[in-house]
Amino acid sequence: MIARRVVVHGQVQGVFFRASCRHAAQEAGVAGWVRNRPDGSVEALFEGPDDSVRRMVEWAHHGPPHAAVDRVDVSDDVPTGTAGFAITY
Repeated sequence: MIARRVVVHGQVQGVFFRASCRHAAQEAGVAGWVRNRPDGSVEALFEGPDDSVRRMVEWAHHGPPHAAVDRVDVSDDVPTGTAGFAITY
């Protein structure tokens, strides 16, 4: 199990990024959360098997169809054994 935190910059709010992220994470079997940040970016934590988390980090580089991702900051995080994937506020 690994965990990665991503901060996605660009036109990523108001384009169903969070809902699409939750759907993609659930399909990939990844736990964690996603939320909008006040600066217009979106932050997410992905936790799960290495390949699945890597797939979600890759997904974050393009997001849903109407997103325009400029940059993705990725950092390691500590897995906590969380279950499910939530949209947080």
